[in-house]
Amino acid sequence: MSTHTFHAQRPALTTAPAPAAGTPAAPTPLPAPRTAPSTAGTGAGGAAGGAGVSAHQNAYAHLSLTRTVPKEFVHRASVAEVLLTDWRRTGEDRFTVSAQWPRGHSFFTPADGRHDPLIAAETVRQSGLLLAHTEYGVPLDHSFVMHDFTLAVDPAHLHVGAAPAALTIDITCYDITRRRGRTASLRYTSTLRRDGHILARADVSYTCIPPTVYQRLRGHHTHTTPLPLTAPTAPQTVGRTSPTDVVLTPTPHPHTWQLRTDTRHPVLFDHPVDHIPGMVLLEAARQATTAHLGHPTLPLTLTTTFTNYAELDTPCHLQTHTTTPTTPTHHTTHITCHQNNRPIFHSTITTTTP
Repeated sequence: MSTHTFHAQRPALTTAPAPAAGTPAAPTPLPAPRTAPSTAGTGAGGAAGGAGVSAHQNAYAHLSLTRTVPKEFVHRASVAEVLLTDWRRTGEDRFTVSAQWPRGHSFFTPADGRHDPLIAAETVRQSGLLLAHTEYGVPLDHSFVMHDFTLAVDPAHLHVGAAPAALTIDITCYDITRRRGRTASLRYTSTLRRDGHILARADVSYTCIPPTVYQRLRGHHTHTTPLPLTAPTAPQTVGRTSPTDVVLTPTPHPHTWQLRTDTRHPVLFDHPVDHIPGMVLLEAARQATTAHLGHPTLPLTLTTTFTNYAELDTPCHLQTHTTTPTTPTHHTTHITCHQNNRPIFHSTITTTTP
């Protein structure tokens, strides 16, 4: 399982601050205020840590197309790691989100003139969290358990241009369940467009868990000490240039690696967590694929099912095998991860050579 948990440090995001004396009135935010959601499309409850403030009340006073959305809505501690810039409702359970990819990123590093396909995965992840908090009333102190994640990208539209890449993401939410008036789980599909062209498609499902339930589920795991940091696999064998960004450690067994967990990493571990985040697991699957094939790879499709939490205090091992190539340049690699004899996740990645 992959869980997103983030505790907001300040509750001011859903209430506009009073202007100081003599301060000019704030300009009208762009775009125009969204249409309030219908009861059928929105769960009850507040978005500011369950404080009872509507997720829509004054939330848009802080937003425009020229700045990122509040970092708390996408579970990031660093403003620099927020990729989304705005959103609007376009229909019942339908939304459009805007995003921007920098020409260079400290971790999702462009290669061969293309953006890293996994920055699309992070964009989709952030979009689902944003809508849960702002449109479905999920409080900020809830945890999100991701069950599956599917992504397909078109490399023709991953090129790094002369300016940051501006994206629009059309999202449809469905299979929505509610408990006690709150959204408990949903699935959403995303279509990412750049300059009118479809860049990627994704499908994700998750469950929203209240803090008290999460504490019961996790128990003592919320206070575990991470394993000592292990030695990284050679960066060039996993498509990386810096050992700091390597999430695998070699083992004596063929096609088998141990997950390397560096909780000091400023992007993969943007804030303290009690388990290994899903984006770390996706990166591990991508790196294991590159190491298995023995040459640089460009992911085209990625399908992952998360089964159990990946704990910080116990070794995790990944194993890989490939199936018969569909074409001479396309390979499908299967990655399985186990910990304490339990399956953690399974990924299937189709790649091409850059």
